[in-house]
Amino acid sequence: MEDIYKILSEIRPEHDFTASEDFIEDGLLDSFDIITLIDMLQEKYGIVVDGLDIVPENFCSANAIAELVRKNGKDI
Repeated sequence: MEDIYKILSEIRPEHDFTASEDFIEDGLLDSFDIITLIDMLQEKYGIVVDGLDIVPENFCSANAIAELVRKNGKDI
């Protein structure tokens, strides 16, 4: 989970993601940020995120992002 928070802080260093229950609802990530996040996750974990998985529910929390990575074959 620490790696996910690190990636998020690289994308948007001005936000405290650990204090948010829902990154999308709280306005911490926009659509461009999500695309950047997907690219960084794919590079870091050697996964390919399917286009059908690019929905807000998969990026609303660190747990949701970790589950997306696990779904794509990497245990984090």
